[in-house]
Amino acid sequence: MDLNTITEVIRRPSDHPSTDWREGDAWLAGGTWLFSAEQPSLRRLIDLTALRWDPLVPGDKGLEIGATCTIRDLYAFAPPAGWTAGSLFGTSCEAFLSSFKVWNAATVGGNICMSLPAGPMITLTVALEAEYELWAPDGSTRTVDALDFVTGDHQNVLAPGEILRRIDIPVRALGKRTAHRRFTLTRLGRSTVFLIGTQTQGSDDLMLTVTAGTTRPVRMAFDSMPDAATLQQSVDVIPADVWFADPNGTPDHRRHLTKHFAEEIRRELMAGGRA
Repeated sequence: MDLNTITEVIRRPSDHPSTDWREGDAWLAGGTWLFSAEQPSLRRLIDLTALRWDPLVPGDKGLEIGATCTIRDLYAFAPPAGWTAGSLFGTSCEAFLSSFKVWNAATVGGNICMSLPAGPMITLTVALEAEYELWAPDGSTRTVDALDFVTGDHQNVLAPGEILRRIDIPVRALGKRTAHRRFTLTRLGRSTVFLIGTQTQGSDDLMLTVTAGTTRPVRMAFDSMPDAATLQQSVDVIPADVWFADPNGTPDHRRHLTKHFAEEIRRELMAGGRA
């Protein structure tokens, strides 16, 4: 869609582009949402792709993902040996309601900052205990736990002019065993629920991340594997106003699916299922 209110595009922003921010600006990376709807309040676009942030930087401490990393690049990434949770990269990319053309442009950071319940990059990074580095217009930076970033449907903790710069996934999370479940009304549809369970190698702990069926991510952590009743009760205590409602499912439907899939994940990890 043409954005006929835009009067300027900043193609070469400063190295700390948030300091260039002014009212009426929008960050431009993939632009897959930005150009999909009218944006009457916008006057200027700041192109982040010109900064050429490194998309993926594996290291001893874990994986750094640049906010402008495309879904295509993440999907093609081959995790180092020992990163058993690396299979979730492909799984989460495949959860996008989009074509390969969108994968070529859409970014990891853009999906997170849209903060929609079905955002699979939110699911991935919360499940892998990531932290986000945010840059503010005054030049300062802050770090936010991925779990705390999204606060509701299309809502997050970003202040005006603040930008997501990088996602840091710790190596301890990348070495975990995983199991996941996802439900859609159609084969290539938007996620109704998307759950990921992780377990430390050689342990019987459980971390369960619930998304898509809730307006914000929900994490349940257990030092040892809970029994079925305890896990079901943990789902039941999710506040009623956190469950999401849209044409893909009612809150009751999503709660039912979450309880069903949570038990499947519990059993799979107990049985030493796939990593």
